[in-house]
Amino acid sequence: MDTLSHLAFGLGVALTWQNLAYCFAGCLLGTMVGVLPGVGPVTTVAMLLPFTFGLGPAPALIMLAGIYYGAQYGGSTTAILVNIPGESSSVVTTIDGYQMARNGQAGPALGIAAIGSFIAGCFATLVIAYFAPPLAEIALNFGPADYFSLMILGLVASVVLARGSLIKAIAMVCFGILLGLVGTDVNSGAIRFGFGRPELTDGIGFVALAMAFFGITDVLLNLEQNQNQDVFAARIGRILPSVAEFRQCMPTIGRSTVLGSILGILPGGGALLASFAAYMLEKKIAKPPCSFGSGDIRGVAAPESANNAGAQTSFIPMLTLGVPSNPTMAMMIGALMIQGITPGPGVMNERPDLFWGLIASMWVGNLMLLVLNLPLVGLWIRLLSIPYRMMFPAIFVFCCIGAYSVNSEVFDIYTVAALSGVGYILLKLDCEPAPMVLGFVLGPMLEENLRRTMMISFGDASVFVTRPISAACLVATVLVLVAMVLPTLRQKRDEVMVE
Repeated sequence: MDTLSHLAFGLGVALTWQNLAYCFAGCLLGTMVGVLPGVGPVTTVAMLLPFTFGLGPAPALIMLAGIYYGAQYGGSTTAILVNIPGESSSVVTTIDGYQMARNGQAGPALGIAAIGSFIAGCFATLVIAYFAPPLAEIALNFGPADYFSLMILGLVASVVLARGSLIKAIAMVCFGILLGLVGTDVNSGAIRFGFGRPELTDGIGFVALAMAFFGITDVLLNLEQNQNQDVFAARIGRILPSVAEFRQCMPTIGRSTVLGSILGILPGGGALLASFAAYMLEKKIAKPPCSFGSGDIRGVAAPESANNAGAQTSFIPMLTLGVPSNPTMAMMIGALMIQGITPGPGVMNERPDLFWGLIASMWVGNLMLLVLNLPLVGLWIRLLSIPYRMMFPAIFVFCCIGAYSVNSEVFDIYTVAALSGVGYILLKLDCEPAPMVLGFVLGPMLEENLRRTMMISFGDASVFVTRPISAACLVATVLVLVAMVLPTLRQKRDEVMVE
């Protein structure tokens, strides 16, 4: 009953006219950036971070959350109609979704993607409501040593689940931690890596770093690609799937929703890993499996259900532990810090309106997205015809305005320019920025908890293995590392990433 009463309280917060307006704005904008190739939720949230200063914590988080899970809906549109995933988690949808469009079944493909996402989103909201509070209660018993070990586990997991070379992923995490250490040392008051610049006293701005690596750099990379694509707009037909197709997809939606909800909690996993895993599971157990890859509607339902469930359950570690599971959750933590709120288990008790209002708004947002996506397919098709060369100047200007508006310092523009050059070089070297952002966010907290643990234990490092929670996290970290050394599992990981 406590959970139901909390959800009722959250609905009261979410259904105020202001929060409804920002939820709708976030869902609409999220769907739009999901539809438009080259403009993802991380870039959009990064650009909007400075503009959340004037909002309250609840409206700001509700809008940014709507952008994130709304992009999962919109990404399926380009995946099905253009064979370009508007969002990375929709990569798998292109396999069968585009084939369905070529076979004249674009309408049912779009319809089952929206329905599957809606069902998965509603279920994932229940998972958050029932599992986040107990996890937050457990987290209240965490000490500095436990948090340090938990963050080590999160960083290692993000490296393991990152695409590409493990060595490069580890290097990017270390690079992010080093960037996070720039600024004033909390204990000694000394300025580290400031190079004599007073602007770096408070460290490198999170907004500037986000703009550089997920705004300007994305623009530069997308300008190198050919954006001329054939949109299968004339053969959409009916939007809703038939009764037989819906019955065929229901078991797939159920399995993918549960799998996505579990994988979304993992650090570094989220919606992308969930969509891959759900598609591979359905491909193995489906009867007949041979139709996968040639336009099977279950090949659309599985990844779209899983990625939306994973996107929403990825809020659990962010809300309860203050540990981001992906770059967008790192942006959410940045938004909380901008509002003067320390992310972690205290949020549920200190700001119940924010905690439960955000959870309840996901139900409202999923309903809005279902209503938005099905009737507005024609509008999204028109958006797909906009050349990217007409969009990138606006993205570039918004990034510069957003970086400048935080502190009204021209130095922040120079920081964005410098980091953009570094980010472009790193991406050309196939170094993924996601582990770097997680390292940047967790690095200062990692150092703070390490030093606090050493001070409390008078320099006795054995406290990390004598505390049960800390020891369990370290054992899990070692198991993850050992598993990646095994040749069989390493080869399987590479095969999944390639596919």
